Amino acid sequence: MENEIVKQTSERIISSGLLCAESCEAITKLGEELVDTWEKRQVFRTETEMRVSVLNDGKHPTKASKYWQAVREQASMLDNLAVVGFDYRRNEIAIERHGIALLNCVDELERAEVQIDLDECLYKKAAMQQSANDRMRELTLWSQLKAELDDGSFDTHDVNTHQLQSMVKSLRNREAALTPGSSQSEVINVLGPLGTALRMQGEGA
Repeated sequence: MENEIVKQTSERIISSGLLCAESCEAITKLGEELVDTWEKRQVFRTETEMRVSVLNDGKHPTKASKYWQAVREQASMLDNLAVVGFDYRRNEIAIERHGIALLNCVDELERAEVQIDLDECLYKKAAMQQSANDRMRELTLWSQLKAELDDGSFDTHDVNTHQLQSMVKSLRNREAALTPGSSQSEVINVLGPLGTALRMQGEGA
C-alpha cells in the first residue's frame, strides 16, 4: 500500500500544476527511487544511536543508569505509539466519511475538494503506519537492551536505588570535561550537584 501511496502522491502533484514541466519530468524519473527512499528512510533511532547517543558511557556510566534510561525511552515510545493509535483511528473515520461524501457529490468542485481531503488522509494513513511500525521496532530494541543490561547486579524495581552512585560517576565525567574556559554556570551546574551527591554518599544516604 505504501508503494502505491508514494506513486499516487507523485502523480497527484504532477497533475495539480504545482510543478513546472521540467520538474514534472524529474519527479517522474525519480519515481522508483522515491518509493525506495520512502521504504528505507530512517524514522526513529537505530540501535547504534540508542547505544552510543542515548546510553553513552559519559552520561550513563553504569548498567543500572543505562537500564533505567532504557525504561524511560521505552515508556516514552509507548506513549507516542498510543497517541499515533488515536490519530490513526480518527483518520480511518475521516477516510470513511470522505469516501461516502465522494459518492454523494453532485458538484465537480466539491468532488475535487473531497478527493483532495481523501488523498491527504490516505497519505497520513501510510505515514502513520510506517511511524507506528518503526516505533514497534524501537520498542522491541529497548526491550532487548534492558534484558542485556539486567545482569542481576542492581535493582530493576526502584529507579532511586542506583541513582546516587550513577550520578556521582556521571558528574565526575562532566567534571573531567571542564576547562578554564568553562562558564561559571557550567562549573556550578557540575560542581554543585557533585558536591551534594558526595555529601549524601558520606552520610550514607
